[in-house]
Amino acid sequence: MGNSRREFLKQLASTTALATALAPASSNFLMGESSAAIHSDAANSAQTNGNAANGKKIGYCIVGLGRISMGQFMPGVRISQQSKIVALVSGHRPKAERVADQYGVSHSAIYNYENYDTIHNNPEIDAVYIALPNGMHAEYTIRAAKAGKHVLCEKPMANTVEECEQMIAACKQANRKLMIAYRCRYEPTNLKAIELLRQGYAGKLLAIDSSNGFNIRPGEWRLNKKLAGGGPLFDVGIYSIQAARYLTGEEPAEVQAYSSVTDHDGRFTEVEENVVWNFRFPSGVLASCATTYGSNFIGGYARAVGSKGMLELNPAFGYQGQHLTGKTEGSQPLDINYHIPAPKQFAVEADYFAGCIAENKEPKTDGEEGLRDQRLMAAIYQSCADGRSIKLVG
Repeated sequence: MGNSRREFLKQLASTTALATALAPASSNFLMGESSAAIHSDAANSAQTNGNAANGKKIGYCIVGLGRISMGQFMPGVRISQQSKIVALVSGHRPKAERVADQYGVSHSAIYNYENYDTIHNNPEIDAVYIALPNGMHAEYTIRAAKAGKHVLCEKPMANTVEECEQMIAACKQANRKLMIAYRCRYEPTNLKAIELLRQGYAGKLLAIDSSNGFNIRPGEWRLNKKLAGGGPLFDVGIYSIQAARYLTGEEPAEVQAYSSVTDHDGRFTEVEENVVWNFRFPSGVLASCATTYGSNFIGGYARAVGSKGMLELNPAFGYQGQHLTGKTEGSQPLDINYHIPAPKQFAVEADYFAGCIAENKEPKTDGEEGLRDQRLMAAIYQSCADGRSIKLVG
């Protein structure tokens, strides 16, 4: 458990064994209770969820200085109202010191992966933001909880259902909050789409269509199954899983899925290149979703079709630029773009969790929400492996 992230990556890069069995053997997946009601007021998404106690900002320790933390989350915290960066965890000290100087973090509050547990002794740290490879999420969440810190963990929650359950249990035992960083659940354009569908804008909902993907570069850690847990499904397909769930407000009852590798160029020896899947929801709504690591042209969109019209989020999932359009019978076309630049989504996300901590409220996207998606991804992989549909127990 003490290996640094850099050493861990180096060690795992030498792994050449094929990973063909991507899911557990069981064909039934307990989905748990339905998602809590989704807040539908898009305007409120740009506000914080409450003021920190006595005006005190919530102090974040950034665990992993990679692209998303340095390029989005940390700049987001810088423009936030309720949050501040007070500590860093990195396996590369010189890099960490440079980043610390940029954010006014004391060099004494720089930790590595071996002495990570000593964050317990730093009272300025209220929460950790975990932006490590997926295969490291469980370990560093559990260690943070044991150190008495709240946890904001990037998606996907972990590599396996069992790891998710361990993370939830550790945070419950330590009485610490666990939130999964599903930023689109706090983004106003997505929230507006949910609100309109709940109000019946498109009539009776019939179908969801969503896809997300990109052309991955060789050598990315996301191509290593031990670090990533899976391929594009874990990384970007999870956005389409979320969209299907929050646009319908339901949990899937059945899934049928297929995976493939079409580019035999050495990138996809451990994880899949492409996944397509269909969800059947209890109401009869059908969802068709796709994800890939083989093309930049699949798009990142979500479309809802109803008996009286349609709504489309395109783009739906990026760090900025979300655009909502709609058409209904006998009405003028809908066109909504809030023009919210990056990294504002991350500022909202950080402040939302800060409000949860300050007001002792459970996050909307808690560990149970991450576990639901993990079970769904396991079922998708099981369907791919078995060549049949999987009924979901809920």
